[in-house]
Amino acid sequence: MSEKIRRRKTVARHGQLRTPGPISQLLKIIGISLSVVLVSGLGVGAFVVSDLYGTATAGAVELDGEETIPPDISAFEGGFDLMLVGLDTCEEKYAHLFGERCEGKGEEGNLNDVNILVHVSDEPRRITAVSFPRDLMVPIPECTDANGNTTSAMSKQPLNSAYSYGGLNCVARTITELTGQDVEFAASVTFGGVIEITDAIGGVDVCLATPIRDRNTGIDWPAGTRNVQGLEALQFLRTRYGVGDGSDLGRIGNQQQYMSSLARKLISDDVLGSVPTMLKLANTALSNLEASNSLTNPMMIAQVGLAVKDVPFEDIVFLQYPNLTDSQDNAKVVPDYSSAEAMWDAINANEQLEITHENSSNEGVIVQEPETTEEAAPAPEETVSEAPAPTASAVPLPNTVKGNSAAQQTCSNGNIR
Repeated sequence: MSEKIRRRKTVARHGQLRTPGPISQLLKIIGISLSVVLVSGLGVGAFVVSDLYGTATAGAVELDGEETIPPDISAFEGGFDLMLVGLDTCEEKYAHLFGERCEGKGEEGNLNDVNILVHVSDEPRRITAVSFPRDLMVPIPECTDANGNTTSAMSKQPLNSAYSYGGLNCVARTITELTGQDVEFAASVTFGGVIEITDAIGGVDVCLATPIRDRNTGIDWPAGTRNVQGLEALQFLRTRYGVGDGSDLGRIGNQQQYMSSLARKLISDDVLGSVPTMLKLANTALSNLEASNSLTNPMMIAQVGLAVKDVPFEDIVFLQYPNLTDSQDNAKVVPDYSSAEAMWDAINANEQLEITHENSSNEGVIVQEPETTEEAAPAPEETVSEAPAPTASAVPLPNTVKGNSAAQQTCSNGNIR
């Protein structure tokens, strides 16, 4: 593979990092678990904090097939999956931030607007987070809501309506039916919860390649790096008209940029180096999430954290579920089953993933090439080793599968409106 192509394409691969001390290792178990899912608000590693166990078990949701989940993470064949859901709901505390959406006009109930399936592979451990468009038209199976009412199976509905039919379990069942992946763990959080979680770590730095202006979310920001907290974090995660082509697909890229930045923030000394900050983050996350019963066992969650603690950023990969424009409604998309099958085959085979898609000017984000200079000093040999070159066995994904690794810097591609 030529040097030019290697720069353009993303290959998920292992690299060697400096060896941390025991306290840093413990905090990394918590931090890396939080980093891959915090856009949906779930802090799985935080469950190792025993005095928060009561918070974790309150209002837990039963998933299909939970009784078959083995008591030890090592017994999962082919790895395991976590369903992570971000709810667009009108919480009283934050309803005023949503305008007409929460003023009775246009209110649509609780919508699962962020849907991410996180797959953790067998050894060697790799983490792949697949985001599903909210406007993806999919079959929704029969579901039962909290009041015991059962809805009939539907052949084609927007994915983001699944929660309204049967809560978290209905979302998990819908994703399982679409992908064939068993969902062993699941959790949801509101956008208000995301605000509080982001504030707990002092905000997240996001990169804007060009200015962003979006009247729908109130954003009017110049290009550059911006630390987003509180309302700004919510605005950034919800903006769609301000980035790329103004579609939900562009918004997914923006949300994945947020997750990548969050991962780097959580592994930084500012967070991992501060026990009070980590405990505050754990408490805030647990207070703002709805979890499955399988996520209320502290020993199991500690094992989840241990399973992912040594995964380098190069092997934490964010993908967008491949899709095609719906021929019946240009505002919606439908699954690209052929590309999706190739993607899941590679993920389930635990292959290195080569992302061949190259972002265009219509995408929500652009890839920021690392800056290098001749004067740059090499890293000390005793602390950092260069990541291995891509292997011949890396599986190229179809170019319809968009994504990037947490090791890459992406920046929002603003669309002034």
